[in-house]
Amino acid sequence: MKKALIITYYWPPSGGAGVQRWLKFVKYLREFGWEPVVYTPENPESPINDDSLEKDVPDGVTVLKTRIWEPYHAYKRFIGQKKGEKINAAFLSESKKPKKSEKIAVWIRGNFFIPDARAFWVKPSVKYLTEYLQKNPVDVIISTGPPHSMHLIAEKLKEKLSLPWVADFRDPWTNIDFYSDLMLTKGSDRKHKKLELEVLQKADAVIAVGQTMKQELADILQKAVPQKKDKFYFIPNGYDPDDYTERNSIVLDKKFSMAHIGSLDKSRNPKLLWKVLSELIKKNADFAKDLEIKLVGKVDIAVQDDIGKYGLKTYLNKISYLTHKEVTTLQEQAQVLLLLVNKTPNAKGIITGKFFEYMAARRPILVIGPVGGDVDKILTETKVGLLADYDDAATLEKNILEYYSLYKAGNLTSSGTNIEKYSRKSLTGEMANVLNTIILK
Repeated sequence: MKKALIITYYWPPSGGAGVQRWLKFVKYLREFGWEPVVYTPENPESPINDDSLEKDVPDGVTVLKTRIWEPYHAYKRFIGQKKGEKINAAFLSESKKPKKSEKIAVWIRGNFFIPDARAFWVKPSVKYLTEYLQKNPVDVIISTGPPHSMHLIAEKLKEKLSLPWVADFRDPWTNIDFYSDLMLTKGSDRKHKKLELEVLQKADAVIAVGQTMKQELADILQKAVPQKKDKFYFIPNGYDPDDYTERNSIVLDKKFSMAHIGSLDKSRNPKLLWKVLSELIKKNADFAKDLEIKLVGKVDIAVQDDIGKYGLKTYLNKISYLTHKEVTTLQEQAQVLLLLVNKTPNAKGIITGKFFEYMAARRPILVIGPVGGDVDKILTETKVGLLADYDDAATLEKNILEYYSLYKAGNLTSSGTNIEKYSRKSLTGEMANVLNTIILK
């Protein structure tokens, strides 16, 4: 067995989207000749905990943990948040408009903690892992971000130990949708871009979860240091068939349920959807009687306000938290699954992880996002859903009514084609191929 050290901030019992990708790779890597060794914080500031994910950690896998210091206690005190409260990602606020203190805190966060609040873990982690690896050698180092401080740990280990290094990007760095919200000074912006470029230049392989993101990262490097692009790879997120093993016992919702799983922040707020649904319930009494909107996860106050504005609160079933196992069951029960792509400059390159789990749930997917983007291309390939652009009310209404008509006839189903290539096991095989390639260079 070849060995791979995986540096990840998110690991069970941490829950949420960030943990899934490398938890599943670790689950299957042994089947492709690689023994994973995981390095993760002992006391992370995770958005949620999900003990049900522990079942996916293979027996006997080495998981190394050290304590991390993060400035979040001071951050919470400054903005008036209680010690036990979780910090939301992407500036999502569920119950109030941001206070002035929160805006100041965001400015401090963006300009003083570069690349992120985990930067203080870099130096002690390099020291700890250098000593560990000298006694317990591995064949390759893998870092996954965000948080991008994980890449900085791997970068310094590569310099010290001359080990091959794979940098895995689950989200962009300077091209992430909320980058402008960090209120960076010119100096801070330059520092972010300098660190990003160093990672792209020094890593032996760079992996992105989307084709567009892969090209954007390659272009950043090519523009600064022209060189071959053959070290950039696309390995998407996926679904684990093991999470969907009780399909025969699933009973579909009686209502025409439209379910969205995951955080719903301002940039993902589907104002067009609320408008179209509002018009449909006024025009169609049966539709009004059958409709249910399920939102599972944190929902920004701006989204809640718009739902009220369009008279949809009585149709809303808001569920704040479910374990991953409960989420997969709910996905299989829903009549329609909502996929909402952030309306941001990088929208064409966004492929949310839930997209692939929606595929596995075998329920029709209603997408609002950019025509011609990465999600649109996969929809065309797999035929698992229908897409309307952000401002295309006519197409969105047509798509909803097409699904509703099938629902009334008892024929609303979705099987899709060629989705097996997005199984976590298949994708782990692709990851193993990249690892094999770089250790032979």
